[in-house]
Amino acid sequence: MVKLIGAALILFAGTMIGWQQAARYAARPKQIRQLIHALQRLETEIGYGFTPLPEAVARCAAHVPEPAASLLRAVNERLAEGGELTFRESWEAAVMDAWPHTAMRQPEQAALVRLGHNLGISDREDQMKHLKLAVQQLKFEEDTARQDGVRYVKMWRSLGVLTAALIVILIL
Repeated sequence: MVKLIGAALILFAGTMIGWQQAARYAARPKQIRQLIHALQRLETEIGYGFTPLPEAVARCAAHVPEPAASLLRAVNERLAEGGELTFRESWEAAVMDAWPHTAMRQPEQAALVRLGHNLGISDREDQMKHLKLAVQQLKFEEDTARQDGVRYVKMWRSLGVLTAALIVILIL
Protein backbone atom coordinates (compact mmCIF):
# COMPACT_ATOMS: atom_id res chain seq x y z
CA MET A 1 0.00 0.00 0.00
CA VAL A 2 2.81 2.39 0.92
CA LYS A 3 4.62 1.57 -2.33
CA LEU A 4 1.47 2.26 -4.31
CA ILE A 5 0.99 5.65 -2.66
CA GLY A 6 4.68 6.49 -3.21
CA ALA A 7 4.43 5.46 -6.86
CA ALA A 8 1.34 7.64 -7.32
CA LEU A 9 3.11 10.61 -5.72
CA ILE A 10 6.18 10.15 -7.94
CA LEU A 11 3.98 9.86 -11.01
CA PHE A 12 2.06 12.98 -10.00
CA ALA A 13 5.24 14.99 -9.27
CA GLY A 14 6.88 14.01 -12.57
CA THR A 15 3.74 14.88 -14.49
CA MET A 16 3.47 18.28 -12.81
CA ILE A 17 7.13 19.06 -13.53
CA GLY A 18 6.60 18.27 -17.21
CA TRP A 19 3.42 20.34 -17.36
CA GLN A 20 5.14 23.25 -15.62
CA GLN A 21 7.96 23.24 -18.16
CA ALA A 22 5.43 23.03 -20.98
CA ALA A 23 3.53 25.98 -19.50
CA ARG A 24 6.71 28.09 -19.56
CA TYR A 25 7.15 27.36 -23.27
CA ALA A 26 3.50 28.21 -23.89
CA ALA A 27 3.63 31.44 -21.85
CA ARG A 28 6.76 32.84 -23.51
CA PRO A 29 5.17 34.02 -26.81
CA LYS A 30 2.23 35.51 -24.93
CA GLN A 31 4.50 37.49 -22.60
CA ILE A 32 6.62 38.71 -25.51
CA ARG A 33 3.44 39.87 -27.28
CA GLN A 34 2.41 41.78 -24.13
CA LEU A 35 5.85 43.37 -23.96
CA ILE A 36 5.59 44.40 -27.62
CA HIS A 37 2.21 45.96 -26.88
CA ALA A 38 3.71 47.86 -23.92
CA LEU A 39 6.55 49.22 -26.05
CA GLN A 40 4.17 50.25 -28.82
CA ARG A 41 2.03 52.05 -26.28
CA LEU A 42 5.14 53.76 -24.90
CA GLU A 43 6.06 54.80 -28.44
CA THR A 44 2.60 56.29 -28.92
CA GLU A 45 2.81 58.20 -25.64
CA ILE A 46 6.21 59.64 -26.51
CA GLY A 47 5.66 60.25 -30.20
CA TYR A 48 2.10 61.43 -30.47
CA GLY A 49 1.21 62.45 -26.94
CA PHE A 50 4.44 64.43 -26.45
CA THR A 51 4.52 62.92 -22.95
CA PRO A 52 7.77 63.10 -20.96
CA LEU A 53 9.41 59.70 -20.56
CA PRO A 54 8.75 59.10 -16.82
CA GLU A 55 5.09 60.05 -17.20
CA ALA A 56 4.78 57.92 -20.36
CA VAL A 57 6.19 54.91 -18.50
CA ALA A 58 3.69 55.43 -15.66
CA ARG A 59 0.75 55.70 -18.07
CA CYS A 60 1.80 52.59 -19.96
CA ALA A 61 2.21 50.62 -16.74
CA ALA A 62 -1.41 51.37 -15.89
CA HIS A 63 -2.74 50.02 -19.17
CA VAL A 64 -0.70 46.91 -20.01
CA PRO A 65 -0.99 43.38 -18.58
CA GLU A 66 1.56 41.59 -16.42
CA PRO A 67 4.54 41.01 -16.54
CA ALA A 68 5.12 44.13 -18.65
CA ALA A 69 3.16 46.25 -16.17
CA SER A 70 5.32 45.22 -13.22
CA LEU A 71 8.46 45.97 -15.23
CA LEU A 72 7.25 49.48 -16.11
CA ARG A 73 6.02 50.10 -12.55
CA ALA A 74 9.46 49.11 -11.22
CA VAL A 75 11.12 51.58 -13.59
CA ASN A 76 8.72 54.31 -12.50
CA GLU A 77 9.25 53.56 -8.80
CA ARG A 78 13.02 53.70 -9.19
CA LEU A 79 12.75 57.04 -10.97
CA ALA A 80 10.34 58.41 -8.36
CA GLU A 81 12.67 57.54 -5.47
CA GLY A 82 14.62 60.65 -6.33
CA GLY A 83 17.97 58.93 -6.03
CA GLU A 84 20.86 59.52 -8.31
CA LEU A 85 19.83 56.78 -10.74
CA THR A 86 19.59 57.70 -14.39
CA PHE A 87 16.79 56.38 -16.55
CA ARG A 88 19.19 53.84 -18.04
CA GLU A 89 20.18 52.51 -14.61
CA SER A 90 16.57 52.41 -13.43
CA TRP A 91 15.48 50.57 -16.58
CA GLU A 92 18.28 48.02 -16.40
CA ALA A 93 17.77 47.34 -12.70
CA ALA A 94 14.02 46.89 -13.22
CA VAL A 95 14.61 44.48 -16.11
CA MET A 96 17.06 42.43 -14.06
CA ASP A 97 14.71 42.32 -11.06
CA ALA A 98 11.60 41.42 -13.04
CA TRP A 99 13.20 38.86 -15.35
CA PRO A 100 13.15 35.78 -13.05
CA HIS A 101 9.37 36.18 -12.75
CA THR A 102 8.79 35.83 -16.48
CA ALA A 103 8.94 32.97 -18.97
CA MET A 104 11.08 35.04 -21.32
CA ARG A 105 14.70 34.29 -22.13
CA GLN A 106 18.01 36.09 -22.60
CA PRO A 107 17.44 37.46 -26.15
CA GLU A 108 14.36 39.40 -25.01
CA GLN A 109 16.24 40.64 -21.97
CA ALA A 110 19.15 41.81 -24.13
CA ALA A 111 16.76 43.70 -26.44
CA LEU A 112 15.18 45.48 -23.47
CA VAL A 113 18.52 46.35 -21.89
CA ARG A 114 19.73 47.79 -25.23
CA LEU A 115 16.53 49.81 -25.45
CA GLY A 116 17.10 51.19 -21.95
CA HIS A 117 20.55 52.40 -22.98
CA ASN A 118 18.96 54.62 -25.64
CA LEU A 119 15.79 55.92 -24.00
CA GLY A 120 15.90 59.26 -22.29
CA ILE A 121 19.16 60.47 -23.83
CA SER A 122 17.95 61.69 -27.21
CA ASP A 123 15.11 63.52 -28.90
CA ARG A 124 11.61 62.18 -29.43
CA GLU A 125 12.17 60.91 -33.00
CA ASP A 126 15.29 58.99 -32.01
CA GLN A 127 13.50 57.39 -29.07
CA MET A 128 10.68 56.34 -31.37
CA LYS A 129 13.21 54.74 -33.74
CA HIS A 130 14.78 52.79 -30.89
CA LEU A 131 11.36 51.65 -29.67
CA LYS A 132 10.47 50.46 -33.19
CA LEU A 133 13.75 48.59 -33.42
CA ALA A 134 13.13 46.88 -30.08
CA VAL A 135 9.61 45.94 -31.21
CA GLN A 136 11.02 44.40 -34.40
CA GLN A 137 13.56 42.41 -32.40
CA LEU A 138 10.88 41.20 -30.02
CA LYS A 139 8.61 40.19 -32.92
CA PHE A 140 11.40 38.01 -34.26
CA GLU A 141 11.85 36.46 -30.82
CA GLU A 142 8.08 35.96 -30.58
CA ASP A 143 8.12 33.96 -33.81
CA THR A 144 11.00 31.87 -32.50
CA ALA A 145 9.21 31.34 -29.18
CA ARG A 146 6.04 30.28 -30.96
CA GLN A 147 8.00 27.72 -32.99
CA ASP A 148 9.72 26.46 -29.84
CA GLY A 149 6.35 26.17 -28.15
CA VAL A 150 4.95 24.03 -30.95
CA ARG A 151 8.04 21.86 -30.81
CA TYR A 152 8.58 21.48 -27.06
CA VAL A 153 5.23 21.77 -25.24
CA LYS A 154 4.07 18.30 -26.19
CA MET A 155 7.55 16.89 -25.61
CA TRP A 156 7.78 18.24 -22.03
CA ARG A 157 4.33 16.97 -21.12
CA SER A 158 5.19 13.49 -22.35
CA LEU A 159 8.68 13.56 -20.89
CA GLY A 160 7.39 14.38 -17.41
CA VAL A 161 4.96 11.48 -17.40
CA LEU A 162 7.39 9.02 -18.96
CA THR A 163 10.28 9.93 -16.66
CA ALA A 164 8.05 9.55 -13.63
CA ALA A 165 6.81 6.20 -14.95
CA LEU A 166 10.41 5.04 -15.45
CA ILE A 167 11.31 6.00 -11.87
CA VAL A 168 8.26 4.12 -10.57
CA ILE A 169 9.20 1.02 -12.58
CA LEU A 170 12.78 1.15 -11.31
CA ILE A 171 11.68 1.54 -7.72
CA LEU A 172 9.12 -1.25 -7.84
